[in-house]
Amino acid sequence: MTTEDEKPTSSHSGAFHDAQNDERDQEKSDGIDLPTHVAGSGALDRLVDTARDYAKAATAENTNKAYAADWKHFGRWCRIRGTDPLPPSPEMVGLYLADLAAPVGKTSAITVTTIERRLSGLAWHYQQRGFTLDRKDRHIATVLAGIKRKHARPPVQKEAILRDDILAMVACLPYDLRGLRDRAILLIGYAGGLRRSEIVSLDFSKDDTPDSGGWIEVLDDGALLTLNAKTGWREVEIGRGSSNQTCPVHALEKWLHFARIDFGPLFVRTSRDGKKALPARLSDKHVARLIKQTVLDAGIRSDLPEKERLALFSGHSLRAGLASSAEVDERYVQKHLGHASAEMTRKYQRRRDRFRVNLTKAAGL
Repeated sequence: MTTEDEKPTSSHSGAFHDAQNDERDQEKSDGIDLPTHVAGSGALDRLVDTARDYAKAATAENTNKAYAADWKHFGRWCRIRGTDPLPPSPEMVGLYLADLAAPVGKTSAITVTTIERRLSGLAWHYQQRGFTLDRKDRHIATVLAGIKRKHARPPVQKEAILRDDILAMVACLPYDLRGLRDRAILLIGYAGGLRRSEIVSLDFSKDDTPDSGGWIEVLDDGALLTLNAKTGWREVEIGRGSSNQTCPVHALEKWLHFARIDFGPLFVRTSRDGKKALPARLSDKHVARLIKQTVLDAGIRSDLPEKERLALFSGHSLRAGLASSAEVDERYVQKHLGHASAEMTRKYQRRRDRFRVNLTKAAGL
């Protein structure tokens, strides 16, 4: 299993033409154009392009990708059945949801959560095209309610990476340039309780790159991260650890020094021999692959077959690990993770004192 970014290739011409069609559909769905009664000009055309860029930035990049995949899937489903996705038809959308939940043939059913996400993706795309999909229409709402009632299951949570796990994982990494980078990624991601997209979107300084998701300041007592996250801008403080071997700030300083990074993306690709830093920013997929590979190398959950072990861990395992391991007041963990509610924070805590507050005794029983 490789841990560097890879670009999949395909020689299938049909897939290529589908991709072209999807790009054209996406351009049509931007929903930003000049009014029909206004003549175009260089300045106005430029503003249209700028407005489209802002419209794309209204939702996270991963959300945009997911919604694009949802629309592509629905479009193919409609074409196979001799119909068209436009204009919106609640009846057809209801049939589509039913097929997702109980497909015919060898196609596997998808989870209720994914079905709800796909419905959101369709509604978003219809809105971009100037249509409204009435999700309360009985052909959609009652079908979805039945799907939830019949197929809904408790969410499957990824395994948390706990203190001893993360120490074993970083101990497996070499001390070449790539190893220094990956060690810093794991420790900063763990101590910061960061999403994998937040890790790779960091820049060295403010306004270094147009696609920056934040920047980092290394101070005497630790590192201060300023993040443009899902819930808006927030600051994350990562204090220095008790040992250089496990300190995330020390690991970051080593990477920055030997990779000679003083501008642009914080975490970049390296050459194949792992000895030279390249300009390109890492993708968030690298973080997921890195976690899975080091979990295997460290022998974590070795009681399970390799396939099951790989399925248990993901980028969210770092956030869940911090939430589960930090023995501090819950409100501090909530603030650190950027959660709007304590209930969301509790979903990340795989182990906690569930009966610390005993309302049974408090009620006199």
